Amino acid sequence: MEKLKKVLAVSSIGGHWIQLLRIAKPLEKEFCVEYMCTHLKCATMVEGKQFYKIEDFSRWNAYKILPAFLQDIKLLRKIKPAVVITTGAAPGLICILAAKVCGIKTIWIDSIANVEHLSASGKIAKKIADRVYTQWSDLAEKNVFYKGNILG
Repeated sequence: MEKLKKVLAVSSIGGHWIQLLRIAKPLEKEFCVEYMCTHLKCATMVEGKQFYKIEDFSRWNAYKILPAFLQDIKLLRKIKPAVVITTGAAPGLICILAAKVCGIKTIWIDSIANVEHLSASGKIAKKIADRVYTQWSDLAEKNVFYKGNILG
């Protein structure tokens, strides 16, 4: 039996998590998808799948970035995914950075809520992620791709 490639799907709780589930759930047919989020209650939405809890933070409590980054590196070395996919926000961005340090491919999908411009994290992600997607065709640009949105 062929071993499925492992995908680690990462996000913050809330809208980012809901969007991530809509994107990652269909991937479960072809890949071994494991999930990582900032709140344990999200594990109930992916029962039967491996779930990891990570630290939540934002630009308002940036002192948590370094501990989160180190936690991500430790988890990524344990999980060994082929790719990390995230819908954000800051914890997803830091996980993308940790994945790059570990030599893991990365995909950033900017939130559908960002209608007029990429999110602050998305603007940083387009400099470090292997692939960046927007959910609005008007926001596509060099190295930021549009392939649809979770509503369509």
